[in-house]
Amino acid sequence: MAEQEAHYTLPLPEFDRPVKVLIVVAPYYRDIADSLIAGARAVLEGAGAAVELVEVPGALEVPTAIGLAFRQSNFDGFVALGCVIRGETTHYETVCNDSSRAIALLGLSGACIGNGILTVENRAQAEVRADPARGDKGGGAAAAALHLVALTRRWGNERRGVGFLPQGEEFRIASQGEGPNTA
Repeated sequence: MAEQEAHYTLPLPEFDRPVKVLIVVAPYYRDIADSLIAGARAVLEGAGAAVELVEVPGALEVPTAIGLAFRQSNFDGFVALGCVIRGETTHYETVCNDSSRAIALLGLSGACIGNGILTVENRAQAEVRADPARGDKGGGAAAAALHLVALTRRWGNERRGVGFLPQGEEFRIASQGEGPNTA
C-alpha cells in the first residue's frame, strides 16, 4: 500500500513577515472535511500563518471561491479542501477533473494553492487520507500552499520592465520622436 512507502517531505519554509492563508472547504462529507481542516490548520498555525476558513457547497465551488478571494482580497495563499467519492454515475469524473483543472489554472495565474480535495473510490480511502495522524492530505495541502507563497515572495518582489510592463509608475510610448514620451 502507498501509505507504507517512504516519501520525502520538504521542510516547511520560514517567513520574515506574516502569511495570511484562506482555507476553502466543501463540507459535503462533514467528518472528512473536519479532519482535512484539522490537518491544514495544524500545519498553517505551526508555521505562524494567520488562517481564515470559508465553506462552499461542493468541490466545484472551491476554485470559484479561491478565484474571488485571489482577485478581491489580500491572502498570500489558499488551501482547497473537500472530498469526492466515486458513485454510480460519471458525475465523479466531472467534479474531479473540473475542480482540479480550475485550481491548476488559478495556480498558473499566480494564486498559491495547495490542493487537498480528495478524489477516492470509497469512504475508507477518504478516512485514511483525511486523518491528520495517517494520510494528512489537509496538512500536505497547507504545506504546498506555504511553499508556493515562499517561492512567490522569493521571485515576485522585484518587478522588471519585461515586455509591456512599465519600468516605473509611468507608461513609455514606443516613439522617441517629438512630443511627450509618457502617457
